[in-house]
Amino acid sequence: MTTSDTAAHTQPFQAEVSELLHLMVHSVYSETDIFLRELVSNASDACDKLRYEAIANPALLGEGDALKIRIIPNKTAGTLTIADNGIGMERQELIDHLGTIARSGTKAFVSKLMEAKDGLGLIGQFGVGFYSAFMVAEKIVVVSRRAGESDVWTWTSSGGSGFEIARASEEDAARVTRGTEIVLHLKNDAKKYLEAYEIERIVGAYSDNILFPIELVPEEGEPRQINSASALWQRSKSELTAEDYKKAYQQIASAFDDPAMTLHYRAEGRYSYAVLLFAPSTKPFDLFEPSRKGRVKLYVRRVFITDDADLLPGYLRFIRGVVDSEDLPLNISREMLQNNPQLAQIRKAVATRVVSELESLAEKDADNFAKIWDAFGAVLKEGIYEDFERREKLLALSRFTTTSGEKRSLKQVIADFKPNQTEIYYLVGDSIERLKSNPRLEAATARGIEVLLLSDPVDAFWTSMPTEFEGKPLKSLSQGDLNLDLIPRVDDKDEAKTDKPAADEAATIAVIKAALGERVSDVKASTRLTSSASCLVADSQGPSRELERILSQQNRGMRTKPVLEINLRHPMVVAITKAQAGSKVVDDLSLLLLEQAQILDGELPEDPAAFAARLNRLVLQGLGV
Repeated sequence: MTTSDTAAHTQPFQAEVSELLHLMVHSVYSETDIFLRELVSNASDACDKLRYEAIANPALLGEGDALKIRIIPNKTAGTLTIADNGIGMERQELIDHLGTIARSGTKAFVSKLMEAKDGLGLIGQFGVGFYSAFMVAEKIVVVSRRAGESDVWTWTSSGGSGFEIARASEEDAARVTRGTEIVLHLKNDAKKYLEAYEIERIVGAYSDNILFPIELVPEEGEPRQINSASALWQRSKSELTAEDYKKAYQQIASAFDDPAMTLHYRAEGRYSYAVLLFAPSTKPFDLFEPSRKGRVKLYVRRVFITDDADLLPGYLRFIRGVVDSEDLPLNISREMLQNNPQLAQIRKAVATRVVSELESLAEKDADNFAKIWDAFGAVLKEGIYEDFERREKLLALSRFTTTSGEKRSLKQVIADFKPNQTEIYYLVGDSIERLKSNPRLEAATARGIEVLLLSDPVDAFWTSMPTEFEGKPLKSLSQGDLNLDLIPRVDDKDEAKTDKPAADEAATIAVIKAALGERVSDVKASTRLTSSASCLVADSQGPSRELERILSQQNRGMRTKPVLEINLRHPMVVAITKAQAGSKVVDDLSLLLLEQAQILDGELPEDPAAFAARLNRLVLQGLGV
């Protein structure tokens, strides 16, 4: 060990930590109880990690006290100590864990935290709970000895720009034989947290189900355990109340909302395991992280193993909770977790049960299911794309905004089919408002057909596969050919309009093709349009235009040339036929058909300046100027 490793060393915080501490030190939030919940939760994690590492190396536990957490108020010194005899930290671990935020997206998180009304929930969800202690402490001293190590280190900070790391004093080293001791030097307005009843209230509300004993060590009297320290998921449902489940959810998920769904059962048979899962009612901050990691914790016979076992598919990553196996080996490694056939069976069974519970909730408790769908509908729809086995069930669960209303199920859409309708029609785009004004809706609207309006990015992916529901294919209004002739129009008088003479199809298409050249792959007469002049569609064999747009934004594919569909009864199209082929007017009108279709799709014309000049020229010509 070098001199620089042993000498006292001052180091700046990571930039994001400094911003976060600024929020904490200046007491952004009035409800400061969260700090104790977060520190107790961290202490519990440290005990879990030691118990797991001790499976392979029993010497780490030694002959010391059983794993536990102690809370020690000292009114004389004005300090509150949270101590555990868990895994502890080495010098570099103290720097890494308490000086930086390792998770991605920290800048966005800090920004969101500054704006959020529910900032307390964000703190817990994002895993930066240690820093919440600066809401109540003007100075924090952390003394830690890693299990099996002789060196003891002290980390000190007053919440400014940095922290100091030094070798612990002999007195501190003698006191901390293993684990971590966090001493909070409380601010004057936070001295209430030295009262035993305040500590017991917070522990009872947020940490009662921590699996390790939490001892309150008063200045006078004997230490006493203030939590139940039981695995709630191993208890019978008949013993538990809704409040018990709420507390367990908030402790397991580091959340403040109420669960919208609770699933608690024990599987017996070939494999035995207990399951306690919750669906939140609000969206976690990290829901759309690229890793799509789940947050369900794996236990084996009440011993915490990992929260990285991917116990549910990615589209159920919003589910929080615990799966506790009776059969898996305690010393199971990460590699074994990925390939263990027993765990694969558990994954499959638990995912099936979660989807079934969501189905039951949708049927019996529409209000709570609506909360889940509002928060996680876009995530659940990922399963339609990824999970062929459960696709029909996920389609049945899905709720859509349509031309007829909101939160419509596919069963409702099918029940309202028009005479001779055999397909479920949809449009994909980037916003509901733009979709509602999309010209591709015109033929369907004329017939009173309900159309799904799909605006989540994932919609472009799951609709790219051949999909049907209850034997009814899903058909895009923006891709391939469309024939609605067998479905009667709402207003029979409109039928007469379809018989009126229109522009000559072959001649008009030939003229427009010549004007547009390589800008489009084809020009066709439209069966989608009734009042608009033109629209762009994709070929039936290729990707949709919306999927191409998303992939091109991610540099994952080139955009193909679209098909331009024209309304042969529109005056602008008729004008092209009447104009002299090859004239400037024909070129201008043909390009305008393409460019207005691009604008209606939310795109810019290829040459905005030329578009503006062309539009001005045609307007002035129409005015006779």
